[in-house]
Amino acid sequence: MLKPRVLISDALSPAAVQIFKDRGIDVDFQPDLGKDKDKLAAVIGEYDGLAIRSATKVTAKILEKATKLKVIGRAGIGVDNVEIPAATAKGVIVMNTPFGNSITTAEHAIAMMFALARQIPQADASTQAGKWEKNRFMGVELTAKVLGVIGCGNIGSIVAERGIGLRMKVIAYDPFLSPERAIELGVEKVELEDLLRRADVITLHVPMTEKTKNILSAENIAKTKKGVRIVNCARGGLVDEVALRAALDSGHVAGAAFDVFTEEPATTNPLFGHPNVVCTPHLGAATTEAQENVALQVAEQMSDYLLQGAIQNAVNFPSISAEEAPRLKPFVALAEKLGSFLGQLTEAPIKGIRIEYEGDVAEMNTRALTSAAVTGVLRPFLQDINMVSAPIVARERGITVEEVKRDSAARDYESFVRIIVEAEDMSRHAGGTVFQDGKPRVTEIRDIMVDAEFAPHMIYVRNADKPGFIGSFGTLLGEAGVNVATFALGRDKQGGDAICFVSVDQPVTEELLRKIEDIPQVKRARSVRF
Repeated sequence: MLKPRVLISDALSPAAVQIFKDRGIDVDFQPDLGKDKDKLAAVIGEYDGLAIRSATKVTAKILEKATKLKVIGRAGIGVDNVEIPAATAKGVIVMNTPFGNSITTAEHAIAMMFALARQIPQADASTQAGKWEKNRFMGVELTAKVLGVIGCGNIGSIVAERGIGLRMKVIAYDPFLSPERAIELGVEKVELEDLLRRADVITLHVPMTEKTKNILSAENIAKTKKGVRIVNCARGGLVDEVALRAALDSGHVAGAAFDVFTEEPATTNPLFGHPNVVCTPHLGAATTEAQENVALQVAEQMSDYLLQGAIQNAVNFPSISAEEAPRLKPFVALAEKLGSFLGQLTEAPIKGIRIEYEGDVAEMNTRALTSAAVTGVLRPFLQDINMVSAPIVARERGITVEEVKRDSAARDYESFVRIIVEAEDMSRHAGGTVFQDGKPRVTEIRDIMVDAEFAPHMIYVRNADKPGFIGSFGTLLGEAGVNVATFALGRDKQGGDAICFVSVDQPVTEELLRKIEDIPQVKRARSVRF
């Protein structure tokens, strides 16, 4: 078996390179390649994984060339430099490392706060210029001031804790902050307008989205307390920089400290040159410890995925731990094959897909299984669909996807998965399980019990339970030179509806299917491939 190949196209710690090697992965370290899109596009097709920082821009055009790529690992939090929809459509997992540089970024925000409060950069420049302007630089204390934290997630919560340690009164705006978590942190949860009105210092710690873009707009800056100081070590574009410059010029805002900017590298910016502004060149994660942490973390995460199928910190797919990946694998195969079976039987437009999990499987990571099921159902219609893109494709096409979980499994199985496909013409359903040998089986079709393994070539027949069918069916297969591997039968009652699910050694022709459907007892015959 060939080793997975990983390309590192940005400057990562040598320790990360060693982790890939130690895990048995062929790693190619080219730290300057990411700056050249054409060269990257020319070689990306050779690799299973791509490890990057911020210099590499993974565009849709580059992803078109990435024929083998399975995973992109971003050493850091932000994935703005990766076109996530294009990666998702391609079936490429995109991972980040949200925790490796949290402390470093939070500490930088606190440092910027102190720099603003005591005018440290300005005083340093003045003193080193040979001046002694002791009376010019009058600062303010942070003790007893109100710190407004916009975004109280991983980094924001660290800043809040540090603020409390400085004896500041911390208020936080975050729609996802629970009252219990706010109490645990010791912060007061408030609405945005309340925070703007009360805060002496505002620090931002939210991702860049449509909802957070210019969260400190001209209108919101006007609502802030006079003399407020604003710190942004999160993402450029969260603050209207032109409006902030106007507020600084008018004296409404006392100072601003920015580590991130709307356009980077920032060689010009509306904030530059103002005496009460402190700027740094996106240094939030720039410590030796943080760079080492994120590099090691992304190398471990990518290795786990390429070697074991474990998914951690993916931004476009549910996580699968290294422990649960082996247990999930046969159920992923079951869900996808059951879905594929039903998808191949369905010709009318699909309205909804319902996946029922019973028994032990209901306690597993069913989001991954559901993605596999939807992939199977839709693949007969959309050949390029995959487990990563399937949920998004279903949503875009108005197909509802529903999960149902039950503690006990059907018919005494430890685990049972049933998929129901609602189409415009009718509903179709099938169920199955994974036996002790690890092989997925179909055990229920149309409420009829069967026991069939999946095989590359199969024939599905619905027929009336009357004598003569098996003989006629077997004769036709023999005359066509089609060899039977396994033969599964089931019926709802004597003389009622019956099912035959047969695996064969070669593809089945349309001519043979027509002859099978001419058997008097047959209602429908279909070729099914897995």
